[in-house]
Amino acid sequence: MITKIKLDRLADLKAEQDLLNIKKQELIDGILTPEIKAQIAAVEEEFEPGFEAIDNNISDLSKAIKLEVIGLGETVRGDHLQAVWSKARIFWDTKGLDGYMVAHPELKQFKKVGNPSVSIRKVK
Repeated sequence: MITKIKLDRLADLKAEQDLLNIKKQELIDGILTPEIKAQIAAVEEEFEPGFEAIDNNISDLSKAIKLEVIGLGETVRGDHLQAVWSKARIFWDTKGLDGYMVAHPELKQFKKVGNPSVSIRKVK
């Protein structure tokens, strides 16, 4: 029950954070005249194609780098970035193996259970 109270408090803090951001933006918007807002919008519009082109180039080059590194099978380091290669992870059908283990209990010795983890998400 204490965890539920903490989760509710965390949600309250996030709501306070959102409210504070809204109030800040309202004050900023109150300072900006319609003319300045129009000028800002024009600047944003002017730069949008450039950002879009760079984003596309970054995406395409990132995909190409990843494919090359997978082919090489090793990490590649640049001056500022590195592409870290990781070996493929192995996945097993746990439900199927647990069922098979009923008939073959000697397999139990090979079963390893890791630590649980927690991620905090919004309730839908």
